[in-house]
Amino acid sequence: MHVRNLPAPVKRVVHLGSRSFGRLTAESRMLPSFLICGGQRCGTTSLYRALAAHPVVLKAVLHKGVHYFDTSYQRGPEWYRGHFPTLRSAERIAERYGVRAQTFESSPYYMYHPQAAARIAHDLPYAKLVVLVRDPVERAYSQHHHEVARAYESERDFGAALALEPARLHRQEERLALDPAYYSFAHQHHAYRARGEYARYLSVVAQHVGRERIHVVESERFFTDPEPVYDEVCAFLGLPAGLERPAFEQHNARPRHADMDPGLRRDLYAYYQSHDEALAGWLGRTPIWRRR
Repeated sequence: MHVRNLPAPVKRVVHLGSRSFGRLTAESRMLPSFLICGGQRCGTTSLYRALAAHPVVLKAVLHKGVHYFDTSYQRGPEWYRGHFPTLRSAERIAERYGVRAQTFESSPYYMYHPQAAARIAHDLPYAKLVVLVRDPVERAYSQHHHEVARAYESERDFGAALALEPARLHRQEERLALDPAYYSFAHQHHAYRARGEYARYLSVVAQHVGRERIHVVESERFFTDPEPVYDEVCAFLGLPAGLERPAFEQHNARPRHADMDPGLRRDLYAYYQSHDEALAGWLGRTPIWRRR
């Protein structure tokens, strides 16, 4: 039985035991050569599954998101390294395919947490970052449904949740930037409008890791025509082409219970105009959702 299918209490015990063993064997384990670090509700799980199926890629042990550089940094580098495959596993891949194996993880909060980029730059100085972006209006709406479904959001009305956002996030980003030990539930789970300001976050990340180490993917392109997008990502990561392709599927999609209020949709579309124009500099073109 796969770990993902185990009952929650059993899964917690398995994860704890595996991480403890991983920490003890940290020196014999790989570190990621790339990360999927955002954005939230933009198809990161689907891209993770596709890249994890690449023959020379070894995914993180047990689960896709380690959340080390955002909410677990105090656990230390050995704890982090304990989440990844062994160097011997990498050697077997190299022996079989004649190229270096790579490992990675996907934690979409990395792009948004004020301290994550600097931590990544310090601890993984050569790692590349993949970022997915999506129509920010749809992304915000999807995130709200997602947080309600997980019982992380008590306000079930999307418009009301947006109205609460400024008060909920007041000075949270500042506190996170100043205090490495501070955690903000609201910043992680209730930043519906803010999360779609992609270019702002990308600029901060680029200041730390360098723009050349960041590859931005429009999730609309990935879902409608996945093969060329996958090939572009593999080329950026230095993954060999010509090996077997994965099955491209959508994961973590939630059914819509109601359409967004048209007036609210117009307001959000207008709000994101300047942010989308800034994002065009990263994409080299107008974002797909602005060309419809």
